[in-house]
Amino acid sequence: MENKFKKNGVGYLFAITLLLLSSSFTNLAKRPSNEKIIKDYYAAYEKKDWNMLAPLLADGFTFTSPNDDHIDLKAYKERCWPNSANIKRFDIDKLIVKGDDAFVTYNGWTNDGRVFRNTEYFKFKEGKILENACFFGPGISFPNNKEK
Repeated sequence: MENKFKKNGVGYLFAITLLLLSSSFTNLAKRPSNEKIIKDYYAAYEKKDWNMLAPLLADGFTFTSPNDDHIDLKAYKERCWPNSANIKRFDIDKLIVKGDDAFVTYNGWTNDGRVFRNTEYFKFKEGKILENACFFGPGISFPNNKEK
């Protein structure tokens, strides 16, 4: 009798382990790709929808640019998000994703037809953006820049 319990107990334990593992893999499979997260990030700016952007950002998110040094989410929303009002669209030129790191080069278009070209580095953690470092290229640097 004791032998059967040990046999069945191990079998039950094995079955439970398989169930848990398959559940974890299913959750990973449901997670959007880092490429999709980046595209959704820019789409949120185009749609001017903070509620679309916020869930993409990890706890501890930081943003860096020539004007900002690892600012937190609160400062990012106050200083950078207002740029969305002046953005018409992003045309992604290059998007390279390797694991939890990505580089994007794009042309951004303002509502009044001006163009800016930037490259951004993204660092992901558990399917969310942990860091974004923006490197300004030629053009107007950032959408709220009033210089022509």
